[in-house]
Amino acid sequence: MSAPPSRLLLPLSRLLVISRPALWVNTIGTLVTGVWLTGRLWTPDSGVLALLLYLTLPFNLLIYGLNDLSDREEDARSSRKGGWQGARLRPEEEGPLLRSTLLVNAPFLLGLALVLPPAATGVLLLSAGLFVAYSLPPLRFKARPFLDGLSNVAYALPLALPALAFGVAVPWAPLLALMSYSVGKHAFDAAQDIPADRAAGTRTVATTLGTRGTAAYALAWFLLAGALLWPVSRLTALALALTCGGMALALLLWPTPGQAGRLYPLSIVTPWIVGSVAGVQLVFLLARGRWDGL
Repeated sequence: MSAPPSRLLLPLSRLLVISRPALWVNTIGTLVTGVWLTGRLWTPDSGVLALLLYLTLPFNLLIYGLNDLSDREEDARSSRKGGWQGARLRPEEEGPLLRSTLLVNAPFLLGLALVLPPAATGVLLLSAGLFVAYSLPPLRFKARPFLDGLSNVAYALPLALPALAFGVAVPWAPLLALMSYSVGKHAFDAAQDIPADRAAGTRTVATTLGTRGTAAYALAWFLLAGALLWPVSRLTALALALTCGGMALALLLWPTPGQAGRLYPLSIVTPWIVGSVAGVQLVFLLARGRWDGL
């Protein structure tokens, strides 16, 4: 049987699947939170609105499309790929996906560089660069234990973009807390993939520490994130510690990749849970005519 003809680009419907819309909250929510923390939630700004649009399909396609390209062998062995948790690429899709990702991202990045201050542009490019380095050689942080998780601070960097765009102080405590959460969540989510990664010869923080060690490592990062948030918002800090710390503790008590897989849906919704707690406080502050804190 002959191979199907190669496309130049992938259709939009396929790009949407690969970009994992269920996870867009990690980029969109981070930016919106950053706008809120500047105290200018209702201040229209063309650069910030363009950032919001970019952090939907284009940026998530950069994150997950390149990841799927580099992990096709591991994904073929992973039972959770092929659905809402991530695409399972076909060989003939690799070239079209790479071209589509470049075509969707390059114009946005160029346009944003023209409308954003240099500092904001630099942080955005740093975040995008870390995601590229995570997935693609020669750096491929994904296969470098501990660097794999530490490079995931890229998820937190959009929190600083509104402050840099408006020329106000960067919210360092929430930013560092989100960085800590991102490192811990990466480790926790990698625990379920230990069998597939070991079979593919991919070394990660999870394959290095094992399931129990990974659970303890993730728990430490989640507790640090909660401690960093405590002075800013005790309710949000408690929500993070209870949800993320609770799932890490559950994995620590029953340390198997299967248990990590069963807990993974909770990991997916933790941004929604913690964000909802913060959102309730936002509505309360708005009702009082304030929006300058958590």
